[in-house]
Amino acid sequence: MSMKDKFKNFFYLDEYEEETVQEERKQRPVQRYEKPAPEPAEQAQRKAAKAPKAPKPVKERRENLEEPNVQNIVNLQNSSASSSKVSLAEPRVYAEAQDIAESLKTKQAVVVNLQRIERDQGLRIIDFLSGTVYALGGDIQRIGTDIFLCVPDTVEVDGAISDYYHDDQQ
Repeated sequence: MSMKDKFKNFFYLDEYEEETVQEERKQRPVQRYEKPAPEPAEQAQRKAAKAPKAPKPVKERRENLEEPNVQNIVNLQNSSASSSKVSLAEPRVYAEAQDIAESLKTKQAVVVNLQRIERDQGLRIIDFLSGTVYALGGDIQRIGTDIFLCVPDTVEVDGAISDYYHDDQQ
């Protein structure tokens, strides 16, 4: 092994396993005939340049291709089988806000209709649900007059509803 290979192996820190593959050399039949007369030096050099050199052992490197078992495939059958659930809630007292929060904790989206409750109680419920949704990493959106959509972090809400109806009733 040459000095260059020793340094190369030292810095690889045994990351690669080296194997030496040696080609089998065919033995030439022994000539029992007379040896030809020695040739002039020029012709000997030409023949040496044309003659194939003895093959050197070939070194192969095998990289450790062991990677962590990472699953990059999403199974569409399982995701469609476990359907998302949206709950509808129409609380009449502030205490029902805790039931809505429990639904959010179980990763269910909830549509909250506050039309049948007093305005100050509705504001308290929305404040409570805003804190719950924030803690869960979800989102809360107004989708109508006194109607709100609360979603956990597993549900994404896209788009927005204008405040046109809200402006008419004030």
